[in-house]
Amino acid sequence: MPNILTNLVNLQENVYGANREAFSLIDVASKKCIPTTWGDFRRDVDNMAYALEILGINPGDMVAIISHNCPEILISDFACYRNRAVPVSIYATSSADQIQYIVNDSGAKAIVVNTAEHYKAVRSIIGQCPKLERIIIINPSVEIAPDDMCSMLFDKVLQLGAASSEACRAEVEKRSAEAKEVDIATLIYTSGTTGQPKGAVLPHSCFDAAMEIHAERLTTISDTDTSVCFLPLSHIFEKAWTYFCLTKGMKVAINPNPKEIQQAVPIAKPTCMCSVPRFWEKVYTGVQDKIEKMKGLQRFMVERALKVGAKRNLDYVRLGLKAPWWLEMQYRFFDKKVFAQVRHVVGLDNGRFFPTAGAPLSSNIVEFLHAIGLNIVIGYGLSETTATVCCFPQYDFVIGSVGTTMPRVQVKLGENNEILVKGPTVMSGYYNRPDENEKAFTADGWLRTGDAGMFDAGGAIVLTERLKDLFKTSNGKYIAPQAIESRLGEDKYIEQVAVIGDKRKYVTAIIIPAFEALKEYARKKNINYSSIEDLIENSEIRKFIADRIERLQKGFAGFEKIKRFTLLPKEFSIEGGELTNTLKIRRPVINMMYADEIEAMYC
Repeated sequence: MPNILTNLVNLQENVYGANREAFSLIDVASKKCIPTTWGDFRRDVDNMAYALEILGINPGDMVAIISHNCPEILISDFACYRNRAVPVSIYATSSADQIQYIVNDSGAKAIVVNTAEHYKAVRSIIGQCPKLERIIIINPSVEIAPDDMCSMLFDKVLQLGAASSEACRAEVEKRSAEAKEVDIATLIYTSGTTGQPKGAVLPHSCFDAAMEIHAERLTTISDTDTSVCFLPLSHIFEKAWTYFCLTKGMKVAINPNPKEIQQAVPIAKPTCMCSVPRFWEKVYTGVQDKIEKMKGLQRFMVERALKVGAKRNLDYVRLGLKAPWWLEMQYRFFDKKVFAQVRHVVGLDNGRFFPTAGAPLSSNIVEFLHAIGLNIVIGYGLSETTATVCCFPQYDFVIGSVGTTMPRVQVKLGENNEILVKGPTVMSGYYNRPDENEKAFTADGWLRTGDAGMFDAGGAIVLTERLKDLFKTSNGKYIAPQAIESRLGEDKYIEQVAVIGDKRKYVTAIIIPAFEALKEYARKKNINYSSIEDLIENSEIRKFIADRIERLQKGFAGFEKIKRFTLLPKEFSIEGGELTNTLKIRRPVINMMYADEIEAMYC
């Protein structure tokens, strides 16, 4: 049936019953998940849909949404679908200028905001947004300005819908019945690493295909699973994954504060969770830190356990083979005594399936996680492809690859081994950007991803570099910085890295240390310091970091290795401009902001 999302909530209520939990909100303070049933979800979606019709939202109109993860995002999304309107997600961390750009570029007629800060930001730019007519505020504690005649609280909007007329309700039902596959489901704005973001147009046909393709590939997922909604719902990875969970009847536990994810996961006890590599890098460095502190028999036992886990899970389970009885017995022992305790600390006691994408994740970390029984499923996709292009299959996946292509998705290599994609999940183009569409597609309709790669002998895709990130030293050597950055991400003393070297004699790096880990090291070594700035300038600390970088770069060619580095006392941030809303490095911004530090490394 086309347009799976249009009446999904009503259909799932019929399938599972009004009292079955659809999703919950994780409340870290009370250590509970606050549930919402399919019946309550359906009621709120319908009332929101009726209210939008009353407020003048018509088929094809854009409704912007800026909020940290919360149930109201899903209610707003599906209410838009019922009206054939288009929800346009904006990252909760966006500045007023970024909000203004997306509101005007999309032509949004209404905007749903959450916090007082969001409300204030939108109020500051509403005069520069000629099509914006209505602000809907999720947080009931936000005070609406006395002169504000266009804002309403979310609860009041639901009440407006609940009191709607039969004519209004009939109009919404009519719109739902007239939905077409070519209707725009959403605009997903790209991260804008090198310029202004562009709105990828994803029609309902893309989501129809994505839901079907994932159901076909991910056969072990069922309505008995629970997923934590951790990444922003404005990110296509989380949005598409959460939609897939809802279509499968999986319970979704919504994490409203990304900074509290470590506390949230043990409360929700998910079996699934999509995430980005940085989450797993932190898990890895945390476990490695504990192992380093172990001594004697305890350390021997853990190291033995890891060898057994790697042998069993990578050499047999990964290939769909039954492990020998003697290996299986050892694994069960270590799984109970060692691995189960590690998974419990992370909060993933029942973890079965963990899709991971967005940036490279070191093969060492992937192997380690599989060894301890965490099924990390590496994948690759883009906003422009409704997320997944390829991912690890259940068996025979290749560590170091991003898996095999999804059903009915085609991939081939173009000039400079650029990955080209064609299929039913590929966007129809960028919104109102014919100039960018000419650049994005080949003459015969293949999407240019901007990523270079290769196929291995078994058909798995191996990413080699991001073409926009690829640079050449003055000696004519090409450098893929992400490969170096992901390797350094394994280290517990390194938080962030930006590799430098375009048109330079050699490769350098700007490094943000993991400050708490570095402070602990300084205490152990009796290194005195008066501030973070003082700490990172200490010669002993710099030698310590240099030695770790050298060890981590083992296997890289000499010309790829970092020759000099600068430690900074403050993390890269979205607010500072160094990171995109999807936490990707903005290299042009970093090159400009830290030009003096960079030049000093080449003197």
